[in-house]
Amino acid sequence: MAFNLRNRSYLTELDFTREELVFLLDLSAQLKSAAYAGITRDRLAGKHLALIFEKSSTRTRCAFEVATAEEGATTTYLGPQDTHLGHKESARDTARVLGRMYDGIEYRGHAQRTVEQLAQFAGVPVYNGLTDTCHPTQSLCDVFTMREHSTKPLPDIAFCYLGDTRNNVASSLLAMGAKLGMDVRLAGPRALWPAEEHLAACLREGAASGARITVTDNVDEAVAGADFLYTDVWVSMGEAAGTWHERVELLAPYQVTAKTMKATGNPGVRFLHCLPALHDRDTEVGAEAFREFGLDGVEVTDEVFESPASLVFEQAENRMHTIKAILVATLGS
Repeated sequence: MAFNLRNRSYLTELDFTREELVFLLDLSAQLKSAAYAGITRDRLAGKHLALIFEKSSTRTRCAFEVATAEEGATTTYLGPQDTHLGHKESARDTARVLGRMYDGIEYRGHAQRTVEQLAQFAGVPVYNGLTDTCHPTQSLCDVFTMREHSTKPLPDIAFCYLGDTRNNVASSLLAMGAKLGMDVRLAGPRALWPAEEHLAACLREGAASGARITVTDNVDEAVAGADFLYTDVWVSMGEAAGTWHERVELLAPYQVTAKTMKATGNPGVRFLHCLPALHDRDTEVGAEAFREFGLDGVEVTDEVFESPASLVFEQAENRMHTIKAILVATLGS
């Protein structure tokens, strides 16, 4: 069944019904198949998209730029030094300017309130490329990847996120899984559990959809029978460097290792990560983590990251296909 999502903004998973999210997943599959077959239809021909990036990005920026180009649209990248947003110009004023020039606006930055104000005042669809609160284009990609690599219907898929369960990626996974009626497990220390208000909202959604939601500090309980294990970096962009000592102490038991994968009891368990990942010493941060804490791999070991169970690079590619689906559904002709 098709849904009319024309001119809708995509700010958080909780703004959409289960049926609408499934429609976006189905459309993503169609567009991925078409891309592999070399078929394009220029569904976004004549459209122009403004990309506001207050935070750096690899996958989000590239996914938006390639998705729009493949469908015939243009983009303007606006980095941290390219706008007056938040400094000399409010989000409301920026929205009213860009909304007169562009057909859509993507925002990747800090406050959820900023992306909400852009959507309120722009008069065109606004897309949340990441805020401190949530990462809804990532969670759509994640569930799309799970569905591609499981023979189970969505409500039967069990996934477990390990680590800082209150961060934006975990919050979005919780919301998406709750909406879609999935078996959602979050494993982390109590000090880093989801915000109470967000968890309560997702529990209400889960009660309506039939989702099973578990939040625990017990790794073995959380991963038992899981189809997918998921983790993210322990210190997010914008957090103080001093946060590392606290996080390593709290999160070391939640590192995804071969032992963690085996503890699922599922020989077919797969590994997911939104990237970038600190899985070895080949980056400045990874090398520093080894010097400071003796961690050869932080949130995930290199053994797991480079294993046949890892889907991280297909997952990264899927950012483009799912973002394309959001754009085609809301702006396409």
